[in-house]
Amino acid sequence: MSARIVLATHNDHKVRELAAILAAEPALAFLKDGAVVSASAFDVTPPVEDAVTFEDNALIKARVLAQETGLVAIADDSGLAVDVLGGAPGIFSARWAGGHGDDQGNLDLLLRQLEDVPTEHRSARFVCAAALVTPNGDEHVERGTLEGTLLTAPRGEGGFGYDPILLPLGYDRSCAELSAEEKNAISHRGNAFRALVPHIVAALGAHANN
Repeated sequence: MSARIVLATHNDHKVRELAAILAAEPALAFLKDGAVVSASAFDVTPPVEDAVTFEDNALIKARVLAQETGLVAIADDSGLAVDVLGGAPGIFSARWAGGHGDDQGNLDLLLRQLEDVPTEHRSARFVCAAALVTPNGDEHVERGTLEGTLLTAPRGEGGFGYDPILLPLGYDRSCAELSAEEKNAISHRGNAFRALVPHIVAALGAHANN
């Protein structure tokens, strides 16, 4: 089977993370080097993500990329859901401080908002919806989560986004203190994409035979 997958992201951190997650799956061993490419390789204008759920935002991105490239497209929408904030920042996680992708600003604002909240009320989770769309319109969406507790100050130099302040349940290290392999094994994104693997295999097989 010869096929390529295009990832609906221009975020280099996310591209490396997703490629590593997919490469670790035995069912995808047929994928050759370079088979997983990012949206940056194509002249496609990113669509407006104006839905109100992770699932629908992921589908918006994957649909546009599949249509524009003619390849099997995979997109994810992910964020941090804080219980005491009623699930916020949620779909607004990447622009919580106002500007899209301001990781440090987002993290600093959230910590200020929670500075008086005691540990027992700092439960939160990372959420990821992973969507696959084929050029002929087949669609699949899977959700993954990573439960944890929010720290009062960042810890660790790895990862990105809110990783330095989420302490996964059962761990004494933040997501930013875990190795890439450790994080991928338990992460919301890893869980969502592993659930998507059977659909990826089926979609690539059908696409290669068209």
